Amino acid sequence: MTQSNGKSGTQTWLRGDWHIHSRHSNDSSHHSVATILAKAQRLELDYLAITDHDVHVGGAVADHTWADPEFAASPLPLFHGAELTAPRGHINIYGLDAYDHQRIFDARNARDWDLLALTRSLGVHVSANHLVTKNHFGFSFDIAHSVEIWNGAVWPRNIPGLRVWDDQLLSGRILPARGGSDAHHGLPPQGDINAERSLEAMTNAVGTPTTWVLAEGRDKRAILAALEAGRASVSANPCAPRAEFEAETENALHIMGQNAPRPRGPVRLTLRLSEGRLPGVRYRVRIIKNRNELCLLWTDPETGLASFTDTPDGQTYYRAEVEGPQTPCPEVPLSMTASGHMVALTNPIYFGYDPSF
Repeated sequence: MTQSNGKSGTQTWLRGDWHIHSRHSNDSSHHSVATILAKAQRLELDYLAITDHDVHVGGAVADHTWADPEFAASPLPLFHGAELTAPRGHINIYGLDAYDHQRIFDARNARDWDLLALTRSLGVHVSANHLVTKNHFGFSFDIAHSVEIWNGAVWPRNIPGLRVWDDQLLSGRILPARGGSDAHHGLPPQGDINAERSLEAMTNAVGTPTTWVLAEGRDKRAILAALEAGRASVSANPCAPRAEFEAETENALHIMGQNAPRPRGPVRLTLRLSEGRLPGVRYRVRIIKNRNELCLLWTDPETGLASFTDTPDGQTYYRAEVEGPQTPCPEVPLSMTASGHMVALTNPIYFGYDPSF
């Protein structure tokens, strides 16, 4: 049996944050690059993407965020990123190295097919941000390599975006999902915890939520490749359980992000919680099949596993949502309340999708 779950060969689970703002965003406070990196290290994150707004600097992020000496000195894999801030919404752009973001900013109001051609020529990753908010994603999803289905620590405001994502998946698109804290603020040096932004910093900070990727190395190229392949899940914070989702057919084991041939018979699917699972807790697992709730399961309190069997109906995808008590995260003490009962989300496993769609 072919097996590709968990750690296989050089594959390792890494955790990080794909959406963070530093002092180089004009709506940020007490959030230097060094402050962000220090917090990420305390939380034992493995990678980061600082994605400052570009509109207030006219697209010149290369002269601001990327020119910051603290950015260059990062001990963590740090993507060259920016949040394209346009009338039609916000897009995170990720580069393995510096790229010509000015060209993307200047084309922010171009037709989608022209923007797609440009981003392809620059070799960058395009990710749709906060799908249903004031600054909703108003571009074609065909330009996106991934979507942000969990933005910030406050879970309830993300629920409408799940329907948008499910609509895209049901249409035949293979569209990997990620999270992003969208954190803008740090605690002021004087420690005034009663200030409005101080409360925000204790609620929404680096890693709330956390995106786990199953990467074939610890470098940026391997991390981004794992996201693009959908080998990823999202947890409420770095202390929360990591969710893994796999499907066993008659002759193979498939993991999140994989597109498997339609099987001749039933498939056994398993949700596994690891890392920050609370002892003795039974987490509720909601299984989504082709946009609809298929079943509700409970994890075993000892193993963290929940399994079921189903038969794919033609082109089919399955994904999982996990609810339960939050694991304490002392670095962001108020984030658990903001996230409510939502603990983790997985990327889908696909059956019978057209890879050339």
